[in-house]
Amino acid sequence: MNSCLYETEIMHHRLAPREHRFAYRFFSFYLDLDEIDELTRRIVLMSRNKFNVYGFYDCDHMGTPGHSVKDNLLMYFNENGIDFKSGGRIMLLTYLRTCGYVFNPVSFYYCFDEKNNPLCVVPEIGNTFGELKPFLVRKKDLHSNQFKNTQDKLYYISPFTRLDDQLDFRLTIPDERLNICIDTTKNNQKIILTTMTGQRRELTNRNLLRLTLQFPLVTTKVIALIHWHAFRLWLKRIPYQEKTTNPHLQKEVFRAWSKDNKNAGCVHP
Repeated sequence: MNSCLYETEIMHHRLAPREHRFAYRFFSFYLDLDEIDELTRRIVLMSRNKFNVYGFYDCDHMGTPGHSVKDNLLMYFNENGIDFKSGGRIMLLTYLRTCGYVFNPVSFYYCFDEKNNPLCVVPEIGNTFGELKPFLVRKKDLHSNQFKNTQDKLYYISPFTRLDDQLDFRLTIPDERLNICIDTTKNNQKIILTTMTGQRRELTNRNLLRLTLQFPLVTTKVIALIHWHAFRLWLKRIPYQEKTTNPHLQKEVFRAWSKDNKNAGCVHP
């Protein structure tokens, strides 16, 4: 099977307007979208669209409620002129719902053609308002085994960054090692450095149990740490922006939040 786990370290280093750095260890799932149903039959702690220690829910990702992750991604490819043919493979690096709760700061769809050549990668960035935004990085941006691309953010990821900042993606194709970098920049000056590095582990019942005991309740820890470090940034008097500021700069967002319509919620396929 192509699916596996990655034991990872996340590093976040803010350079401006004041320095702030942290690093934590977690683990992530790297799943072949065509293998998920087979995995849920084989992996005791994992289910699809129903409660388990780890639950893969299609509605936790971008697209139309009621459709599978793959169907929604194929529709996104079609809208963006990506020719994904039968026989291709889509790998998703993500967190799963852990005991019913999930928060994914970012997931990554690595897409390969029918000959296993890299086709594109789609970082899918989430925020604490339940919104999701995909950033398409195309084959033309592939250099050796790394996708490199810079795009305008135009999305509310954090109250401590500006909506018109840019995201600088350097996304190495996962193999035995994981090496992902997403830096936040403004006027070619780096503001925040973010890396995700890790080591591949086979997705077995034994390995998943070991990592569960070593890193329990990953998604709960992720959201708790986000709020803890937001509090520390607030204490450092980093400039803060409300979600309702400059809504015209928040574009191409799935499950868009507003005061009147929090978001669409989760509908199972």
